[in-house]
Amino acid sequence: MKMRTGTRCAFAALAALPIIAGWAYSQAKSYPKAKVSFSDFKNLVAEVESDREKRLVDLGAFLAMAREPGTIVLDARSDFRFQRLHVKGARHLSFTDFTQQNLAQTIPDFQTRILIYCNNNFDGDQTEFPSKWAMPGANAAGSQMKSQEKPIMLALNVPTYINLYGYGYRNVYELDELVSVRDPRIAFEGTIVGGSIPKN
Repeated sequence: MKMRTGTRCAFAALAALPIIAGWAYSQAKSYPKAKVSFSDFKNLVAEVESDREKRLVDLGAFLAMAREPGTIVLDARSDFRFQRLHVKGARHLSFTDFTQQNLAQTIPDFQTRILIYCNNNFDGDQTEFPSKWAMPGANAAGSQMKSQEKPIMLALNVPTYINLYGYGYRNVYELDELVSVRDPRIAFEGTIVGGSIPKN
């Protein structure tokens, strides 16, 4: 069935409305700009990259450093996840609460050695340590993933490291190893310890 010319024009006009509205909106510069700078972050990432590469450690080194004076283990995951389960002895400040003031209260000395980890460091419990990654092409409804495609890792460690560096903390080390939650070398604490951590 052929569509009338007038109808086609009406549909074309409606389809163009979001584009026109978006263009007009982008031209409006009368509002105050948000305190956001992509270029600042991009420059910081470039500066941090080589520094971080030299400060990736395996679990053995991570645990050995954690026992030394002047060192803290920092967990930047959510309050909920931290309360349920975290590396024994870790200090907590949720990434969403990172500000100069909050960090100064949690880590007053810039020389403190800070050890960081996140969900993507642990394997074997996707409930308490759900991995942060995205599969290209997968939609929100959970479409079938193509096995040949490589997932994009979105671990919290990376923005945590970058932000700590940006706030002036330069003695940061990151756990680089994927560790089983059943690894006998590491101990956890939290409200579910002794409960739902997988045993095999």
